[in-house]
Amino acid sequence: MSDILIVDDERDIRELISDILEDEGYTTRLAGTSDEAMNEINAEPPALLVLDIWLKDSRMDGIDILTTVKRDNPDVPVVIISGHGNIEIAVAAIKQGAYDFIEKPFNIEQLLVVIRRAMETSRLRRENQTLRRKEVTAAEMIGNSGAFRALVGQLDKVTKSNGRVMLSGPAGSGKEVAARYIHSNSNRSGAPFVSVNCASIEPERMEEVLFGRESSERGVEPGLLEQAHGGVIYFDEVGDMPLGTQSKILRVLVDQQFQRVGGNDKVRVDIRVISSTNKDLQAAIDSGDFRQELYHRLNVVPISVPSLEERREDIPVLAEHFIETFNAGQGLPLRAISEDAAALLQTMIWPGNVRQLKNLIERVLILGEGTGPIEVRELPRDDGAPTDEGRVILSGGVATLPLREAREAFEREYLLTQINRFGGNISRTASFVGMERSALHRKLKSLGVVTTAKSGARVAHIEEADEIT
Repeated sequence: MSDILIVDDERDIRELISDILEDEGYTTRLAGTSDEAMNEINAEPPALLVLDIWLKDSRMDGIDILTTVKRDNPDVPVVIISGHGNIEIAVAAIKQGAYDFIEKPFNIEQLLVVIRRAMETSRLRRENQTLRRKEVTAAEMIGNSGAFRALVGQLDKVTKSNGRVMLSGPAGSGKEVAARYIHSNSNRSGAPFVSVNCASIEPERMEEVLFGRESSERGVEPGLLEQAHGGVIYFDEVGDMPLGTQSKILRVLVDQQFQRVGGNDKVRVDIRVISSTNKDLQAAIDSGDFRQELYHRLNVVPISVPSLEERREDIPVLAEHFIETFNAGQGLPLRAISEDAAALLQTMIWPGNVRQLKNLIERVLILGEGTGPIEVRELPRDDGAPTDEGRVILSGGVATLPLREAREAFEREYLLTQINRFGGNISRTASFVGMERSALHRKLKSLGVVTTAKSGARVAHIEEADEIT
């Protein structure tokens, strides 16, 4: 998309403009009627459209074509050609989204200045789209655990469809990365991925942000729905969307069109919708905070994104990935992770999930000790303080128990942690803790620790029994 489409009902004028532009190194296409123009645009959108306002013997005039192009191809700049008596109409066209206008008879230098600026605008928009696509591609799915493989298997099943997907999972678990994975592996991967953080936008501004605005002073300001045309719009934490906006989004999903705030024209969009939530939307429906009809429209394919606790095996490889990312993006040291530090990371509590792990790795790289492997002493305890090397920090409950009960409590918690760390794999756990597999089974039974299947992994917990204290 690097050519210029010239639309004028006067053959001499369109050929003159074409000759001037081709002398400057541009490639041009010509159209004399609105039908010819729309056929050219639909076949391949141009980098720039030079458009006459009045088109004799045509089904549409220049304003109609401008409106259609700004609706279906909003990134294509439009330069209006206007006769002397049509200045007011040309100014109105600017408010409808035209880049600029040139008055007939035009000055060649003036024409070239406007064309060069408009083509630069077109180039910058294409580069921006390319960068967005690279950003989406860079949102990699990282992991090897059973829970992770099960998630990717579900995502792969929906990439090639156009079905709406609802991603559920705790905050920081990687729901947006999963949404970007769907987009980058779909037939919409070359089109925009637009993320809407429903929790951060003020309720009174939500409709303007989504639908855009029209005003006589500022013209047309496209909203996020228009920006996502042809691609994916991602409603992050959709449970926080205001009720009034919910009903209008429901109408968009049904009709695939909407009106801008302050406008009268219908704007058609072709978008795929992916949503996410960390809330119980059914409870929100029961309390009247979420519309049931919208829930059913969005929840066509529900997919659960596991917490980091459910995929502890992935923690070392995720940490290594973040180290490489911070090295490439910020120039932070490219450090390895010692075996002991990796083991400790797998036993830590992660209420903030993958996002918390990423933040911790960044902090360690910024405040860390040189460029050697990351050691245990550099990792914070759960309270944020550095880990005390060679010393076990007892919780208040364990510290007050007699030795035998404290030992049992420690063994139970230690083995629970190691089993979960290795995804319920008893053989790997036994090898790590230095026990025979049969001895580990006996020890687990004596401590009341059992393993159950969950999210493609084996998760340990304490069996309810009277003799377990």
